[in-house]
Amino acid sequence: MRVLLGIILGVVLTVGGAYLYDSHNTLAAANAPASVQRPMVNWDVVGTKWEQLTQRARSEWTRVAG
Repeated sequence: MRVLLGIILGVVLTVGGAYLYDSHNTLAAANAPASVQRPMVNWDVVGTKWEQLTQRARSEWTRVAG
């Protein structure tokens, strides 16, 4: 149980850290020349993929649970 909790916590911290890093750099990049780094993650693509995943999981659950 501790291992599962540790894995979940690690994933949350990793995604949260990437989001904070990107949100900070996006604000800095908006006011700076093009030489500033682009964000690590394209959050629009992540949101679209997450929506597809949840929609498919819901449809599979409905099919299985009947």
